[in-house]
Amino acid sequence: MNQAIYRIIDANFNRAREGLRIAEEFCRFALNNEALSSRCKQARHQLSSAVGKFDTQRLVTARDTENDIGCGMKVAEQMKRGGLEDCVTAGFARTTEALRVLAETAATIDAATANAFERLRYDCYTLEKDIALFGFGALKFAKVRLYGIITVESCPDVMAVSKACAENGADCLQLRAKNITDAEFLSLSKRFVDLCKHHSVISIINDRIDIAVAAQADGIHLGQNDLPIEEVRKCQLKPLITGISTHSMAELMKAVEHRPHYVGLGSVFSTDTKQQVDVCGLEYVSKAISFLKDKPTEAVAIGGINLENIEKVLQAGAKRIAVSSCICKAENPGQMCRKLKQKILQYNPD
Repeated sequence: MNQAIYRIIDANFNRAREGLRIAEEFCRFALNNEALSSRCKQARHQLSSAVGKFDTQRLVTARDTENDIGCGMKVAEQMKRGGLEDCVTAGFARTTEALRVLAETAATIDAATANAFERLRYDCYTLEKDIALFGFGALKFAKVRLYGIITVESCPDVMAVSKACAENGADCLQLRAKNITDAEFLSLSKRFVDLCKHHSVISIINDRIDIAVAAQADGIHLGQNDLPIEEVRKCQLKPLITGISTHSMAELMKAVEHRPHYVGLGSVFSTDTKQQVDVCGLEYVSKAISFLKDKPTEAVAIGGINLENIEKVLQAGAKRIAVSSCICKAENPGQMCRKLKQKILQYNPD
């Protein structure tokens, strides 16, 4: 019987360790997130430390892979993965299941070690949640290059312009409205989000977390005077992409502390969308991008950018460009998006 116990511990130790390694590699290589990667690594070390309470030579000796009947068992679509997110989710499922088995089995040998496995299992539930809340949105937003802001007050036909942008190169669209009723904003937001989903475009709602949640948008963009991002996260019913506007290095450094998925850098030039806004210029774009290069938060240059000046912004180091009046007031918004996206890809082909 003891031999069977040691086989179970050995198998589930390996299963849990492998699952945590997948999560760690995701945080390290896909997210470039040192904090989350370190937490995964720490969990692996805690796991190894707990297992180290047993006779490790006996664990290895008990291993019998050649005669393990479980090695040949197959389940339909067992290894089907749609992306890295699926790999991480599957990895954590294996880890937490294995930790429960370790806790139950270890209890027959050493109660203190069993408790260590149980504590680690709950820590892994929290770690999985934190990776999902930040990581899955970060992976999705990393693909964004052209970010269109549909401002209701300056757009002749919100849905028509949104559709033209979604079909012609926009990777992310934000709906911004200041002078309509909540009921109108919600109704419009629901149609906007549905359109974005249909075209596989990220949908963002400006300022209003209640509207974003009710419309099931992909994310929320916040200004400096909006709700704190920590309060916004309490309202989300699913992981939301979060963005914060910044206008200076001081605001940028403060924003990054709150771990948004992206920050807006601007206004780069004077803009018709916001009349009373300080122009930060290209120098701020360059400094901000340099500051963010080793951090998981992405940058989006915004403010007065159009077809005539976009190359200056790209030369300053920007990989993601947000435009509003440039597309909302264009005679042909779709054509404008195609031209803007072409410029962006010339500087950032990947």
